Amino acid sequence: MSAWRDTNKGITMKVVAFNGSARKDGNTAILVTTLLKELKKEKIETELIQLAGKKIRGCTACGKCFVNRDGKCVIGNDIVNECIEKMLDADGIILASPTYFADVSTEMKALIDRAGFVAKANDDMFRRKVGAAVVAVRRGGAIHAFDTMNHFFFISQMVVPGSSYWNVGIGLDPGDVKGDEEGLLTMETLGANMAWVLKKLNK
Repeated sequence: MSAWRDTNKGITMKVVAFNGSARKDGNTAILVTTLLKELKKEKIETELIQLAGKKIRGCTACGKCFVNRDGKCVIGNDIVNECIEKMLDADGIILASPTYFADVSTEMKALIDRAGFVAKANDDMFRRKVGAAVVAVRRGGAIHAFDTMNHFFFISQMVVPGSSYWNVGIGLDPGDVKGDEEGLLTMETLGANMAWVLKKLNK
C-alpha cells in the first residue's frame, strides 16, 4: 500500500487504470470511464493509461528482476516500467481488456506477466493495494479474461472488491456497451465498492 494520504486534508487516494484495448475510445474505455466517475465522486484521484499504440513486449523469462530486485523490468525500451511506477504510486489498480479468443489482449497479458514478475521479485510490492478487473466482450469468453486479470491481483496479495455481477460489459462495435444497462450499472457499483474498500483500508 502506498503512503496514506489524508482525505480530510484535501489529499486524495489514487487509482490508476490500464486499458489494454487496441481501441483508445472503444467499449473497454467506456466501461472503465464509467467506473472512474464513481471514484471521482468519492474524491479519489484517477488516471487512465491507454496501452493502444504503445510499444510493449512479453516477458522473456530472463529472471533478471529476481537478480536486480530494483522494482524494474530489465527491458527498458517500452512502457512497462512506467506502468509499474504508476502501480506503485497508486492505492488501487484497475486492469481492463477486451476479450480476444476468450482471454485478455496481448498488451494486457504482457503487462500482467512483467509487472507481476517484478512485483514478486520485490517482496510482493503491490500487496494490499485494491485491484479491479474490467472486461468488454462481444458474446462469450469474458469470464476467462476476467479470471486472468484477477489472478494477477490474487497472486500479488491484493484486495479485490466485488460488484452486483461479473465486471463485464457487452458490445462489439465502439459504443455498443452504452446500450448494456446492466453492464454500466455493474461498473458504477464496482466503482462505489472500490472507493469504500479503499477508504476502509486507509483509515
